[in-house]
Amino acid sequence: MALSYKARRRWALVILIIGLPLYIAVAWSILGTLERPHVLLEIAIYVVLGFVWALPFKFIFKGIGQADPDADE
Repeated sequence: MALSYKARRRWALVILIIGLPLYIAVAWSILGTLERPHVLLEIAIYVVLGFVWALPFKFIFKGIGQADPDADE
């Protein structure tokens, strides 16, 4: 079941406004409970987590920045 362009844009907005801050809070709280690692390791963990959150939503974000392919010219 493929989502329409408008539905993908709406879901992308919901994910960015609600899901991303929740993911940041969870990642921050989990890493906060652990003993603080070396600064470079900590940065690497945050970078990896920054990419991992978007992987399940790749199909939603794909093509969102483009013009609506179904719109009349």
